[in-house]
Amino acid sequence: MKIKHMMSGCAITLSALFLSCSKGKVEAPAAQRLTNDNTLSAVPPASSYSVHLAGNGYVTTLASGGAEVITSNGLGNWTNANSITSIWFRVSQTGALNVSLRAKVPSGTSSIRVTVNGTVFTKSITGNAYATHSIGTVTIGAAGYVRVDLQGISKTGSYFGDVSHVIISGASTASDVVYANDAANYYWSRRGPSVHMGYTIPAGNTAEWFYNEMTVPAGEDKIGSYFMSNGFSGGYFGIQVNSATERRVLFSVWDPAAGKTTLVRKGPNVVDNTFGGEGTGGQSYLLFNWAAGTTYKFLTQIKPDGTGASLYSSWIYTPETGTWRFLATWKRPNTVSYYTGAHSFLENFIDTRGYLGRKVRYNNQWIRNTSGTWVELTAGRFTTDATGTNDQRRDYAGGLDAGSFYLQNGGFFAVSTAYGSTFTRPALGVAPTVNLTTLP
Repeated sequence: MKIKHMMSGCAITLSALFLSCSKGKVEAPAAQRLTNDNTLSAVPPASSYSVHLAGNGYVTTLASGGAEVITSNGLGNWTNANSITSIWFRVSQTGALNVSLRAKVPSGTSSIRVTVNGTVFTKSITGNAYATHSIGTVTIGAAGYVRVDLQGISKTGSYFGDVSHVIISGASTASDVVYANDAANYYWSRRGPSVHMGYTIPAGNTAEWFYNEMTVPAGEDKIGSYFMSNGFSGGYFGIQVNSATERRVLFSVWDPAAGKTTLVRKGPNVVDNTFGGEGTGGQSYLLFNWAAGTTYKFLTQIKPDGTGASLYSSWIYTPETGTWRFLATWKRPNTVSYYTGAHSFLENFIDTRGYLGRKVRYNNQWIRNTSGTWVELTAGRFTTDATGTNDQRRDYAGGLDAGSFYLQNGGFFAVSTAYGSTFTRPALGVAPTVNLTTLP
């Protein structure tokens, strides 16, 4: 499920693994389809595949003064020779890959450079109606994503041209070709797959507190990233990169089916809002210039308040200040709950930046049960959203990395993690040292 709310022009989305993570029905991969008796059967490969730039292309280099943009028609406003547009698709076979472009130019002739996995071709294109222009053939040596870059060389018209599709064929496309082909969800496909790690709470424990430690490795803190640490049934708590100059700590709680979530109290300099979009609720955030490579600690308490509502509270420990910092307490009416649905997730919330890779590590998860005992959580389960399950993209992964759980998405890497894979991290046996009675 996707729950989106807007903050200063940025769309923030909840990818909750404990709910139905789907923007549409889950389909079998392109190489398999259900027959009339609901059994899977192979589908003969197409003689060629048309990869639409609207769902698979990005302006990866926007030169000074450039106006290039990806629209529902593909590449538009191609005016600057220094701008680069990149398209990705995945093949699973080795051998020849034939590449063509469906393109048109406004007038005259445009000379362009097309680079396919590092092999450079030049092509002169004419004609003011869309036509298929053969570019060349490369040899694919291993399964994985193929990158096609487009760059202008010279033009006699007002701009280089419009490009709607990269058309591919050959032995490397004989089976299992993957690219975004669901036009209704191109926006989500370009954002990239959201990935989640669900934590198993041992039977016999009713959790009131959840503790997690999170580290964003150096270089993985791309603009548009939301690194969510403490997810629960009804909300989430983590850190994000809103722009080149702004970072936030974000804690949000959805409204229940009946009634509105309301603020009880908040910490110093914390901003509180309501949010809307694909769901509504209460939002609190703290502007804080957190740093990649630094480990932050997250603590969330959920408990009934005795009046038919429940209270949701969160704190973050920032090594820069050496203190626990309070975000907020939210009251969710018509809800009697302790902490359930413990999970973390990683997502990109800016579609134009979905080609960039991201990674995050989580370690030392604990719950404190209603009996006052800390219990370590070591079991995790990996899932992805409908961009992955509908086979629009496969650059999603999660598991264990040097003893920690990790999540990774974007960047069009070659090897994905199977949905539902389970992992067990080494137990550390080091319970949180936080004094719950002195928290702000």
